[in-house]
Amino acid sequence: MSKVIYKLEDDISTDIIYPGRYMATVLPTETPQFAFDDIRDLNEMLNNDKSGEVKYLVAGKNFGCGSSREQAASTLKGHNLIIIARDFARIFLQNSINLGLQTVICPSIEAEVGDEIELVGDKVVNKTKGKEFATVPLPEARQAIVDAGGLIPYTQMKLKERM
Repeated sequence: MSKVIYKLEDDISTDIIYPGRYMATVLPTETPQFAFDDIRDLNEMLNNDKSGEVKYLVAGKNFGCGSSREQAASTLKGHNLIIIARDFARIFLQNSINLGLQTVICPSIEAEVGDEIELVGDKVVNKTKGKEFATVPLPEARQAIVDAGGLIPYTQMKLKERM
């Protein structure tokens, strides 16, 4: 069980997640330092955390709207985050799947910073509030890609199975 480290509102764009001024930096090993660079306290929190523990970021509707830049997903994956949002922008969600970033669609989520959260099957359990919230599961094939760590590891696994 982990805690919610930050709560964001609706319509968080890829420009907020990964500002365009860093687009020359594309390596997944380098992009995490720029996650939410314009939200200083969140950026510092992410960059100063050395625990390696899974952390939850909770957001409203349309998380990841804006451009199709995949760095917005890779920058978050580099911080061992699970993103729980009421819903996700279509392209961001597909980029997240392709890169193996764990996202959870939870239309009725209620959580605040510091709440202890647990994913149990098809629901999010907020231990602090004593409430459960239904999730919208990914289709089985897409979840298999996330579970494998992304599209490249998934494809490699499938190729090995064939040999």
